[in-house]
Amino acid sequence: MLEEVERWLRTRSWSVTDRPLRTVLAAKRASGSTVSVVLPALNEEATVGEIVAVIREELVRRVPLVDEIVVVDSGSTDRTSEAAAAAGARVVHRDAILPRIPAVPGKGEVLWRSLLVTGGDIVCFVDADLREFSADFVTGIVGPLLTDPEVQLVKAMYDRPLSVPGASAAGQGGRVTELMARPLLNMHWPQLAGFVQPLGGEYAARRSLLERLPFPVGYGVELGMLVDALHLVGLDALAQVDVGVRLHRHQDGQALGRMAAAIYRTAQLRLARGHLIRPALTQFERGTAGFEPRTYSVDTEERPPMTEITEYAERRVA
Repeated sequence: MLEEVERWLRTRSWSVTDRPLRTVLAAKRASGSTVSVVLPALNEEATVGEIVAVIREELVRRVPLVDEIVVVDSGSTDRTSEAAAAAGARVVHRDAILPRIPAVPGKGEVLWRSLLVTGGDIVCFVDADLREFSADFVTGIVGPLLTDPEVQLVKAMYDRPLSVPGASAAGQGGRVTELMARPLLNMHWPQLAGFVQPLGGEYAARRSLLERLPFPVGYGVELGMLVDALHLVGLDALAQVDVGVRLHRHQDGQALGRMAAAIYRTAQLRLARGHLIRPALTQFERGTAGFEPRTYSVDTEERPPMTEITEYAERRVA
């Protein structure tokens, strides 16, 4: 590990307990900053309501840390929107945001569009499939941004057990992180080797940074954001906070393969901008006639920095 990263781990890796809530609230009042929490959601009826309810009760009603909770529904076919609204979130459909640019499927697409429907100086992203959710996920990653003006982006780190029916394997979650993202970062961007959960969906950043970043539309958004932020603001502007344990729904192996392909493609684009073909990933499933190929396109599209979008610039002026 680079000496720079060893130093970073000592000075930019914290625990949620390092900043008591009263300290974070005092810093928020002193700075006048506002905080938006965004949950990207697709068919998360079973979990999104509880997450919103915890944030609203503990960080809106009990203490004024969070100024708005926005759920961006990316086309759910269940009652995700109803559950989120009933719990107290403002719900916006992905397709209603910036309608002149047709939306494409993907998590990054939703996060990018969320900048147009939120107003916080600090934007905190939280995945909508978390179980046994703790408000520490929000206070932990927002805290450094409110108390340290040099910090621009904060990732959550946590234990991530792999839960399967009847058993739970400690530390075995995050399979795409260990098999794809971590090797890529260590080999090509070793300054980022200190991030425990580089692909984690819980992170917060200053709007002034997010609006200058391109957003891969799919699962490559977290890796792309880390790499681009490193080049834009430097390692010491990035940080991570230990918030405990993350429990969530796990994807099957083939879904993870498609996720890994998108992440690899995001890295590839950053390593070699140029004339690259649109890639595809072929996987196999056993059918009546044996193993049958299934071919999927790999997300390659990226949305430009939000500062280049006319509607966003007009909104900021207004």
